[in-house]
Amino acid sequence: MTGFSAAQWTLALSEAGSADTGAEPSDWVPAMVPGTVAGALAAAGRYDPQNPQPLHDRDAWYRTEFDTEPGRYRLSFDGLATIAEVWLNGERLLESRNMFRTYEAEADLCASNRLEIRFRALAPHLDARGPRARWKPQLATSQGLRLIRTTLLGHMPGWCPEIHAVGPYRPIRLEPADTPRITDKHVLADLAPDGSATLTVSLKLENAAGTPVLSCAGSTRAMTLQEDGTWTAVLRPEDVTPWMPHTHGDPALYDVSLLVGERKFSLGRTGFRRLEVDHGADGKGFGLKVNGVSVFCRGAVWTCADLLNLSGDVDSYRALLETARDAGMNMLRIGGTMLYETRAFFDICDELGLLVWQDFQFANYDYPVKDDGFIREIRAEIRDQLARTQGCPSLAVLCGGSEIFQQGAMMGLPEARWKGPLCEEILPELAGRFRPDVPYVPNSPCGGVLPFSPEEGIAHYYGVGAYLRPLEDARRANVRFAAECLAFSNIPDQASLDAELPGVRPGHDPRWKARVPRDRGAGWDFEDVRDHYLKTLHGLDPATLRFGDPDRYLDLGRAVTGEVMEQTFAEWRRPGSSCQGALVWTFQDLAAGAGWGVVEASGRPKPACYALKRAFRPLQLSLTDEGTSGLALHVINERSREKAVTLSLDCLKDGRVPVVSGKKELLLAPHSARTLNAADLIGAFFDVTYAYRFGPPSHDVTVVRMQDAETEEILVEAFHFPPVAQSSGSSAELVAALRQDEDDVWWLDLQTDRMLRWVNIRVDPFRPSDNWFHLAPGRTRRIGLRPDPQADAGTRPAGAVSALNRAGTVAFS
Repeated sequence: MTGFSAAQWTLALSEAGSADTGAEPSDWVPAMVPGTVAGALAAAGRYDPQNPQPLHDRDAWYRTEFDTEPGRYRLSFDGLATIAEVWLNGERLLESRNMFRTYEAEADLCASNRLEIRFRALAPHLDARGPRARWKPQLATSQGLRLIRTTLLGHMPGWCPEIHAVGPYRPIRLEPADTPRITDKHVLADLAPDGSATLTVSLKLENAAGTPVLSCAGSTRAMTLQEDGTWTAVLRPEDVTPWMPHTHGDPALYDVSLLVGERKFSLGRTGFRRLEVDHGADGKGFGLKVNGVSVFCRGAVWTCADLLNLSGDVDSYRALLETARDAGMNMLRIGGTMLYETRAFFDICDELGLLVWQDFQFANYDYPVKDDGFIREIRAEIRDQLARTQGCPSLAVLCGGSEIFQQGAMMGLPEARWKGPLCEEILPELAGRFRPDVPYVPNSPCGGVLPFSPEEGIAHYYGVGAYLRPLEDARRANVRFAAECLAFSNIPDQASLDAELPGVRPGHDPRWKARVPRDRGAGWDFEDVRDHYLKTLHGLDPATLRFGDPDRYLDLGRAVTGEVMEQTFAEWRRPGSSCQGALVWTFQDLAAGAGWGVVEASGRPKPACYALKRAFRPLQLSLTDEGTSGLALHVINERSREKAVTLSLDCLKDGRVPVVSGKKELLLAPHSARTLNAADLIGAFFDVTYAYRFGPPSHDVTVVRMQDAETEEILVEAFHFPPVAQSSGSSAELVAALRQDEDDVWWLDLQTDRMLRWVNIRVDPFRPSDNWFHLAPGRTRRIGLRPDPQADAGTRPAGAVSALNRAGTVAFS
């Protein structure tokens, strides 16, 4: 027996402290395990996740009865949220005071047994007094959260719904105590600069006799028993393919197994790679090298796959992580305000070639590091969490937490007050012991004269974004690495709003505003931030537009956050930039609406996600307006093979008539980047950026294409719109033709005779391979259509295409 059937569990709530009086609840409902109180009550129709009720003011009881062969058994609990007592057949088995720890206990079982878990109300513990804090952040609702090892999710108004994490949210396992097993496992896969691979494994065996034999990648070795009972072995497999993030190579994985007598144990899969921190020529930067190759890390900050149930299985993660991969992301950061994810998360990231930045779950607070009991809990927590990731090549950065240094510094405290042993001594020692192959950074942000200064170390950069700086600030700030950036209220597609928020209109409808993120205590929200850039970039008054034409207001809002993201990443990824990586805040929403996420809570990409997909291409062409220095063309090849391409440039008048053109052949070396000028293609002076203003503008858009030199396939298109009046596309002809190939894949072919901006494809239940893009005349743009997971087999796509500078829609079916 390895677990308990979900149908065997029931749940009941009672007044806080009622367990101490001997009173038992009587109103029981079915419960899922692993799962949460909120999830079970919602399934029973007693809890509304859209209007969550507090759960931390009551005790929660979980109960199951089961039959088994009498004998000695081991019970394992992978996560109990948070303060809990486990009772078996009327006897207390163990206690938990830390949501992030794993527990196990042995017990003698009868033929019939009762297992109960009593989760104590958290509210009295949050109200308890602890050591005096040197600063008090406004992030969450209770200062007592710094004393309790639980997630901040559900406690941050304006950030996420107040769904409290209560219950056995990770699996519970039951097995005979004499079952053979592996403990104290350490797996270290390394790749030397000369390409040679080494696998070092140490472990202990219980209830298994014989000499274990370790195997990986065609190499086998008998392990050696040490004096402390640990078995060790070092393998040196030959001809392995190094593990690389998917943007730069192949995320190659190899099975690791152990044979003890006739019994075979799986140690999971691993990849051979080497991580190095690149501080730049001046020693003030931060970046990663993987196997000696500099990697521009880009992606987003992960939130939670399932806030209601806190699910941690493969099915909960896979579709979301594949969306991240398909968007060109190569790094996800698990922030200190979130939750440790399961081994399944890392296994999928290993497979997909996604790097993971893992914050330990500490954020903003002044934690009681002089409390010996608190430190013992932390040490056990980090040990348990890092044990889950042994051998996972995707784990790329370990970080002491989020905004602890920044919070103290912004309160005006000297460095000696906000730095301390938690992030500087305790956590790095544990990280080095359990994952010596992974770089450690003390906090995010950190570095510089102040920990939040963007020009040194790691930044949380919101100059472009919350602080309403012009787009040029992305270069002026000299950002080195942005572990957070570009937070906006990102609007989903209209079909999603109609389905999930019917009848809710943008503006000051409280149902709309409830889904717009904001910092607690601030007099503005992130819709105000989006509106600022709408006005700045498009010269329109958001309030007037919102009241007068709410549909256009939403469409322009969808376009503008993606526009800002594309331009900012074009700046940061250019060869001359100081930036070595940036992660958008955040990856996915926690509720339906215009949240921070670039992916909806349902898992569907928002318009901003498509913009990032274009900005994150490994084979990339981007443009920056350098004023009187002309138009810069930045060409990037992050792949491991050289690529022969042709660059072509056309400046169009009225969005369709070429007035000047140019072309250049290039051979792009592996892992290379270079910058050209438009004049390199044209061969003469032409005021592409309209910086000199010699007379009226001669064009209103520049289209630059990168084509495969052999097949002439268009690989990338980039656009520059000079600061002149843009021609209307209202009279443009737009043709949409639906096709199905021999593999039953659906495609949509689009053509226009005039430049169209922000073309929107509405096609449910399908997802287009690109959306909210510009469409140039003179070519057919082919868009793949992939059915949503819930789509019925054989469904034929049907929908409509529109553009922001063209009236009306074109239907297809």
